[in-house]
Parts: sequence; structure tokens; C-alpha cells
Amino acid sequence: MDTDTGTRWLSDAEQRAWRTHLEVSKLLTHQLERDLQPFGLTMNDYEILVNLSESDEHRMRMSDLAAATLQSKSRLSHQITRMEKAGLVRREHCDSDKRGLFAVLTEHGWTTMREVAPHHVASVRRHLLDLLSPEDLAALHRSLAPVAEHLHAQRGR
Repeated sequence: MDTDTGTRWLSDAEQRAWRTHLEVSKLLTHQLERDLQPFGLTMNDYEILVNLSESDEHRMRMSDLAAATLQSKSRLSHQITRMEKAGLVRREHCDSDKRGLFAVLTEHGWTTMREVAPHHVASVRRHLLDLLSPEDLAALHRSLAPVAEHLHAQRGR
């Protein structure tokens, strides 16, 4: 600890872990993005397609989709506009709330999701899961789950 500022500086082990986490996070995201490019999708597109494909009637309120994808409503609106132009989703008004909007997966979006999902899963396996033993995978989950829980709680404040 720096007694002048009260800062708890990172130990060598903490620094290595932190920097490795940053490096892996950036490299893995970059590689998964590259593997989606042949399908004309970004990771944001794919995440939205996944959320819609797993929701009831393949639709979600825009505010719920923004929360699920950790995007601002404004950013999500721009993203949905791009995806509408590609025919992947459409917006529908909410009958019970005149100001509310739904994002709805189109038939083309559903077909795209079914086509791309096997390739994306193979990419996740190739670049992450298959490189870890079952024990390492369990340890990774045990290590990251409390961090995710903490960050979700912070986001809700």
C-alpha cells in the first residue's frame, strides 16, 4: 500500500492476472467478431439475435433488450435500425403502452440465427472452451460468477 495516497497497488500476481484478463477479453472478442464477419454480423447483432430467439414469441421490449445487452436505449435504437435495414428484426408498437416498442425477430432473422449459431458455437469452442480442461472451466466459472454478480448489482444502482 502507498502510505501517501492510501492506494492498494496491484501485486505482481494481481497485475499479471488483470492484464491477462484484459488481453484475453479483447483478443477473444476480436476473434469472435472476425468469425461473424462472413455472415455480415457483429457481436452486437448476434447478441440481439440470441436474446430475441430465446424470448417468448421472439420479441422483447426495447427497454428490456437494452438492459439484457448492456446498451443504452439510444445505442440499441441505432443498432436495431441497422438490423431492420438488413431485414433481421422489426419494431412493433406495444398495445398496452402506446410509447413502448418491441424488437421482433423476423423470419430472415430466425433463419440467419439458425445458420450462424453452429458456426459461432464452434468459434467459441475453438478459441476458448476447447483450450481449457473441465477443471479449468469450472474454476473460471467459480472465479467470474461473483464478479458478474457484483457488477450486475452495481449496474442496478
